[in-house]
Amino acid sequence: MSGVRLDDLPIRDDLRGRTPYGAPQIDVPVRLNTNENPYPPSPGLVADLAEAVRRDASELNRYPDRDAVALREDLAAYLGHGLTSRQVWAANGSNEVLQQILQAFGGPGRSAMGFEPSYSMHPIITTGSATRWIPGAREDDFGLDPEKAVAAIEEHRPDIVFLTSPNNPTGTALPMEAIQRVVAAAPGMVVVDEAYFEFARTGTPSSLTLLPGNPRLIVTRTMSKAFAMAGTRLGYLATDPAVIDALLLVRLPYHLSTLTQAAARVALAHTGELLGTVDRLRAERDACVAWLRGQGLEVADSDANFVLFGRFADRRAVWEGLLERGVLIREVGPPEWLRVSVGTAEEMAAFREAMSAVLSVARPASAPAGRDDLEEVL
Repeated sequence: MSGVRLDDLPIRDDLRGRTPYGAPQIDVPVRLNTNENPYPPSPGLVADLAEAVRRDASELNRYPDRDAVALREDLAAYLGHGLTSRQVWAANGSNEVLQQILQAFGGPGRSAMGFEPSYSMHPIITTGSATRWIPGAREDDFGLDPEKAVAAIEEHRPDIVFLTSPNNPTGTALPMEAIQRVVAAAPGMVVVDEAYFEFARTGTPSSLTLLPGNPRLIVTRTMSKAFAMAGTRLGYLATDPAVIDALLLVRLPYHLSTLTQAAARVALAHTGELLGTVDRLRAERDACVAWLRGQGLEVADSDANFVLFGRFADRRAVWEGLLERGVLIREVGPPEWLRVSVGTAEEMAAFREAMSAVLSVARPASAPAGRDDLEEVL
């Protein structure tokens, strides 16, 4: 060991003092902190995946399909909306998709804007690509005021605008009117991050409907959430073919392994089964929202597979109290709030039991369940 510290290395000045992204990885009975789908693949899917790996393993001495043509065809068929494989692109998780977008359309002298609180990787990847990050603001209810958003865009003229719907960490979905207003006002690219779209309430429109006539619009998705394939690391986007031509200029050669492509295609062949858990998770989400509100807590409306709740003067005390009882949630988002991922019925029961215990310690038994009491003690 040389004894050299990070600060001793000649890293870029704009990276000094920063900390890596990542949720705590702690081995506890109930993990509800990373918005994973809690239901594992079925034996049938596992068997099909094993067969696909066995089939492709004999050619692992060769590079994978560089352009993932068959996978992109399957993704286009899943998305619908008349999309073709020429309008779909895939990479290692939606984060690599975002990184490629910033490599192609951001960079030194360029800027990207997002409306916070939102997905914390947007500014991290922006900074990593030497692009200037411009933080916009959401409303107190975590919604987006179209007039204010347009005014911010007109003032700063960002090269890329990020919208997240449903939003992480708040769970709120954006109305289509707000997205349309931003697309019309933005001078550059608009990225709508729909990582949690499959969990949105029935009838919620996707920004995919806006792709025709908007060649600078990009809609990103992932197979890590509703598809319960987080370990596969497969993200994708839909956009105009010319945008994909731009991404090809910056993508690494053979960036998607043969096995990643095979696993994603098997998952898409089992779409009905994998998305069959979505209704159960929606029901658990709505029940969680109702229960937390019944405890006198503030809860953001959610169209995702997680719930943001608060407010706590010391959210770390609540987080630690849950962890002591074997339940891990996420300390993320606005300072007074916490986020819990939606798990199985058994996991959510364990969360409620632990949360009840934490609240009973924080609030005298005779005290009413109210936010003022929680803030005073926690």
